[in-house]
Amino acid sequence: MSKADDQRKRPEGKRVEKPDSTALRTGWTTGACATAATKAAYTALLTGDFPDPVTITLPRGETPAFALATEGVEDGACYAGIVKDAGDDPDVTHGATVVATVRRLAPGSGIRFVAGDGVGTVTKAGLPIGVGEAAINPVPRAMMTAEIEALSDKHGVSPDVEITISVPGGEVLARDTWNPRLGILGGISILGTTGVVHPFSCAAWIHSIHRGIDVARAEGLTHVLGATGSTSEKAAQSFHGLPDGALLDMGDFAGGLLKYLRAHPVPRLTIAGGFAKMAKLAQGALDLHSGRSQVDNLHFLSLPCAKNLTQPDRERIQNANTAMEVLGIMNELGIDVASEIAKGARQTALSVLREAPVETDVIIIDRSGKIIAHAT
Repeated sequence: MSKADDQRKRPEGKRVEKPDSTALRTGWTTGACATAATKAAYTALLTGDFPDPVTITLPRGETPAFALATEGVEDGACYAGIVKDAGDDPDVTHGATVVATVRRLAPGSGIRFVAGDGVGTVTKAGLPIGVGEAAINPVPRAMMTAEIEALSDKHGVSPDVEITISVPGGEVLARDTWNPRLGILGGISILGTTGVVHPFSCAAWIHSIHRGIDVARAEGLTHVLGATGSTSEKAAQSFHGLPDGALLDMGDFAGGLLKYLRAHPVPRLTIAGGFAKMAKLAQGALDLHSGRSQVDNLHFLSLPCAKNLTQPDRERIQNANTAMEVLGIMNELGIDVASEIAKGARQTALSVLREAPVETDVIIIDRSGKIIAHAT
């Protein structure tokens, strides 16, 4: 699964805040673009004419029209390409050209999907597409199949075709996605469940977490890592000596990770993050984004390590502007608050996992990448 169509990883401390949703423009998934390109190419194969723009029907009934960026006939096949418009989503595939090449097959062959240049091939189990198959997800496959079948029925021919999807430059784009970790090699994935890209989609991010867990389980991995950002991930990965396949793009969605692991357990889980994010988790927050949960300074004062604080010091902590300021004050006083927060974050994680057989530890990392607390 790639970060294309909503899945993004941001360095710790560099999170992109969500703008006012009314100002955000939706876009189209790679799956929608591939479907439109397929319909245009197959129409040309049957009639000799490329429809431009080409209109398709999305799973929820929308009927967008797409302008063709390229078209042509080559070796008995027709191809058409569409430039992906991701709207206002920070999508690595925005502006990429999705090309579909369609050729007829012998009657009874059915519909075949092939990974062309820049589209990945699945090499690990656990994804919704089998090993050795083109990384074209089930919904885009269904959308393309529906268009092929409708056109075949209209023109009285059998729907026996080979569809090759290409994304020039996709192999380079895939380096900025999670595809290599998921075992999708050679390019990006063709994604989308609705055909529409919704900027900053929480659901898509959580979906990518779930797929990461599925792949880890299918690979037989016994230890996975969910981190809030790249600094924490790198430090915790090194600490435990974990392979890249064990790394889950948790980001702020601790709840999405833990709830899925509760139903689909892996023997061991490490959660890693900075002090402020782990303080939120210790307080019971499962969405750690700054716009959806806040640190409560009073929580620090309720910890066992704070019981002997003087009133002036308690007031300093209560009035601190940030969790990092609290950490600095308590470190100055010789109080190991980070260890208390790590223990609290672990307890929250265990409460969400309930009785799932998942051994859990929590690591807190400072901004330099140094581990400052570890709760097991």
